[in-house]
Amino acid sequence: MKVKTIAEYVASGEKPEILFWVGCAGSFDARAKKVSVAFAKILSSVGISFAILGNEESCTGDPARRAGNEFIFQMTAIQNIETMKSYEVQKIVTACPHCFNTLKNEYPKLGGEFTVLHHTQLIQQLIEEGKLKIEGGEFKGKRVTYHDSCYLGRINGEYEAPRAILNELDTDFIEMDRKRENGLCCGAGGAQMFKEDEPGDKRINTERVEESLKTNPDIIAANCPFCITMLMDGLKAKEKQDDVMVYDISELIVQSNGL
Repeated sequence: MKVKTIAEYVASGEKPEILFWVGCAGSFDARAKKVSVAFAKILSSVGISFAILGNEESCTGDPARRAGNEFIFQMTAIQNIETMKSYEVQKIVTACPHCFNTLKNEYPKLGGEFTVLHHTQLIQQLIEEGKLKIEGGEFKGKRVTYHDSCYLGRINGEYEAPRAILNELDTDFIEMDRKRENGLCCGAGGAQMFKEDEPGDKRINTERVEESLKTNPDIIAANCPFCITMLMDGLKAKEKQDDVMVYDISELIVQSNGL
């Protein structure tokens, strides 16, 4: 699978339809890299020309800002903005809600005006336009519950796209008690992913996994690399990692369509 950088497109006199912002997790975390590959397969299967920045992509700066280092955030953000402007980037899609939120809502204040989509939003658009068809009955009868990530859900108000995709997959979809506006954080947002636990009786991800297990799921669907890590860790804590799988929504489509 050959994914071209935007520099390679420009060098050949072409321009991609979208820039796929891979993000730090999607580039370096072993589990999240599988999501990056899955989404790239979906884009390739529908004939969308897309590029990545490759080595020119830096962290969006989200963890630095959440942890209180505004200086590092602005340095990183301005560098990214200038890089994308130099390539005349207009449309960005990312599989990370944290990158999505920062690129969409915080970069404009520093001069970075782009159209930004989360990958579930783009996938849903492709389904509605008839460009992406869900094939096979891979998940028919499978009990699936869905975890709303904070940065896609409560912060950006996107609840429908992921659920619409899950319904297309013909799953036995069961909602958790706390969902949508009342969804529970996995425990990783706000740079909590990168610090030690604070004193308490229970880890948040354990609480969330206990809620998910009440639905008796075969699969917990997610849309965020941080959430996937926290949910998998929670399942291990409950010794359920062999009974319940955690997948990004793009991975479910790839499995269903045999991509």
